[in-house]
Amino acid sequence: MNIYIVGLNQLFDIEIDKVNKPTLPLASGEYSPAMGVAIVSVFAAMSFGLGWVVGSPPLFWALFISFVLGTAYSVNLPYFRWKRFAVVAALCILGVRAVIVQLAFFLHIQTFVFRRPAVFSKPLIFATAFMTFFSVVIALFKDIPDIEGDRIFGIQSFSVRLGQSKVFWTCVGLLEVAYGVAILMGVTSSSLWSKSLTL
Repeated sequence: MNIYIVGLNQLFDIEIDKVNKPTLPLASGEYSPAMGVAIVSVFAAMSFGLGWVVGSPPLFWALFISFVLGTAYSVNLPYFRWKRFAVVAALCILGVRAVIVQLAFFLHIQTFVFRRPAVFSKPLIFATAFMTFFSVVIALFKDIPDIEGDRIFGIQSFSVRLGQSKVFWTCVGLLEVAYGVAILMGVTSSSLWSKSLTL
């Protein structure tokens, strides 16, 4: 599904990528748009096919929600192309990476693989909180090198709006907080292996 999402974004960003990332396969002309459509279509179908074969509802819903948000993020249709709006774009990335993936994969393992009731444990809450910080950094950091093309094509990323340096140092600060809390959680853990690994 990630290949579908990233590939779809590249299909709708060919002109932007000619400025920002001219070596990408579509922007450079190595792949034709038709080849790009074929690739993303096959990978979307494979993702849903795998979800159907496995038969896990949490896994299927993770794929479906990721598909919907990834499509809404990139496609240039009315009410979509959410990547144009910095906050909405960040929420799409955060929603998939921090919330959907964490919760759905946890529920898949707990309820489908192990056949246990879903109990939202402290490690799950911690992993989701950590990935929330990490996903915000991904959402902000990925646009830092793309400022020129984004500005030309009207993509109002945080890097365009606030400047590359400010976004970079905000990301560094968020990572320091996330890893600082992770270290603190590990050091204060009652589990000896967790404490030892953290140290």
